Amino acid sequence: MNLKKNIALSDSGFLFNPSSGDSYSVNPIGIEIIKMMKEGRSNKDISKHILENYAVDEATVEKDYYDFLKMLEQHKLIQKDEQ
Repeated sequence: MNLKKNIALSDSGFLFNPSSGDSYSVNPIGIEIIKMMKEGRSNKDISKHILENYAVDEATVEKDYYDFLKMLEQHKLIQKDEQ
């Protein structure tokens, strides 16, 4: 899944979707994830980064990261990869 190109992210963690006018806030780890998504990094790379930089186990990263992605998808902030 890829973050939609028109989604804006502030340094303080506010996401803005200009297509809908909706805005959201994310925590510091969410900011890191969004920035890595904007860079085009893979889900595997993002998960690895979180594991290496935070005191968290792999099962927790997998659950929380994919829950976060699902939330982004529900709010129409990401789109599925084009096949």
